[in-house]
Amino acid sequence: MKGVSITSKKPKLSFWQIWNMSFGFLGIQFGFALQNANTSRIFETLGADTENLAFYWLAAPVTGLVVQPIIGYYSDRTWHPTWGRRRPYFTIGALLATAALCIMPNSPALWVAIGTLWIMDGSINISMEPFRAFVGDMLPDEQRTQGFAMQSFFIGVGAVVASILPWVFSHWLGVSNQAEEGQIPPSVKWSFYIGAFAFITAVMWTVFTTKEYPPEDTDTTDQVDAELINNNTTAPATYVKIGLALLFITIALCSWFYMADLNPQLYVLCGVIGFFAIAYVVAGLLMINNSPTNGFIQIVQDFQHMPKTMVQLAYVQFFSWFGLFTMWIYTNSAVTSHIFNSSDTTSAAYNEGADWVSFLFSWYNGVAAILALIIPYISKALSRRHTHLIALCCGGLGLISFYFTTNHYMLLVSMAGVGFAWASILSVPYSMLSSSLPAKKMGYYMGIFNFFIVIPQIIAASLLGFLITTFFDSEFIFALILGGGSLILAGILCLLVNEGKNK
Repeated sequence: MKGVSITSKKPKLSFWQIWNMSFGFLGIQFGFALQNANTSRIFETLGADTENLAFYWLAAPVTGLVVQPIIGYYSDRTWHPTWGRRRPYFTIGALLATAALCIMPNSPALWVAIGTLWIMDGSINISMEPFRAFVGDMLPDEQRTQGFAMQSFFIGVGAVVASILPWVFSHWLGVSNQAEEGQIPPSVKWSFYIGAFAFITAVMWTVFTTKEYPPEDTDTTDQVDAELINNNTTAPATYVKIGLALLFITIALCSWFYMADLNPQLYVLCGVIGFFAIAYVVAGLLMINNSPTNGFIQIVQDFQHMPKTMVQLAYVQFFSWFGLFTMWIYTNSAVTSHIFNSSDTTSAAYNEGADWVSFLFSWYNGVAAILALIIPYISKALSRRHTHLIALCCGGLGLISFYFTTNHYMLLVSMAGVGFAWASILSVPYSMLSSSLPAKKMGYYMGIFNFFIVIPQIIAASLLGFLITTFFDSEFIFALILGGGSLILAGILCLLVNEGKNK
């Protein structure tokens, strides 16, 4: 297909046009929320060992690590006179994700459920990743914060509704939340069916109500690629050297983990470093021996030469999402043991605490949905980086306050701070980033930017359990303190971000 660029003179869109182009995120978040809230329950029902849940869950971030840059790379080079640039990927991802959402609660065995998680997460990423670039394509700079905030609003609404669907079916509609051993409860199945319908309906609403700008020029793919290659200032041998250095680190870490007989999940960290090591070595060798127009080579080159603002935001994203994943993994254990004083999963106190955690998660998503509509005005008054600093610090202090809380109702205040951080994380960094990216590589760099979401998730899943059991005697409340500190550090790093011309 032809390489395309988006016209630099974009007209301002109306509120309802931005609403339509963002509405698909409501369906996407239905899929993610159902996946996040119910996958562990499905795995355990099908016989999964609780100690291996984090390992089974790694399918999600690993899929994103591979899929997102590939989809971004090819969506940048796509143009269809009817379907446009990004909308073909919205459609394909929605169809696949809808099928996976219907299959997941009907999995007959654990291995089927794990495989379906790979398909589901990959399909959701196919739809989701181009949505971030869509805002950069369609909106002028001064409306991008509003566009990403609208996406955050739909993310919050979708998360609240999808998270409580099983409870609604069992408590309001009389659908059973119990089933025979090895069977998924009907309340969960119907929640996934509703989620599948919401996913395809919302995404296709955006597809059919939004028109994309046609290409401004007629550059061929070869011409565009040649332009990108000319901007590469790193010698092929340097890529090989970087890859070999990363490979050495991978081998050294694996050797240490083996000799010290450490937690096997730590080897996942080696896998992440090894992934980049192999990518760099292969790209360097291909550059030496073949034409540098190879798509894989360009992906690695562009990663090596990320825009300065993107590099600065990468650190912010890493510590933001490390803190978030710490919260998602350990809030239930921390609240039940530290505030409800029970770790017995059969006790009334434990289950009361677990139910309260579910409510808290819906609460902070609801707060985020409301604040997402206010953040554009705050960022206009204070600047985007100072808005993000304040939001992340509120979230970090909210998590740390769990340690000092004895009344569980006070956690509503704590999680309101997290909701502010969540609303900002889903909008402000993307707004700052989109202003610094070349239009021809908007989709690819948005995919690469998501590396700094999935990498901290992988590290959290592989490292946190070891840290908490080794240094904090399995007191999970300290995991939330660690997560809160990570959010505050991310906020401080915002001060180093150069927003460019857009405030």
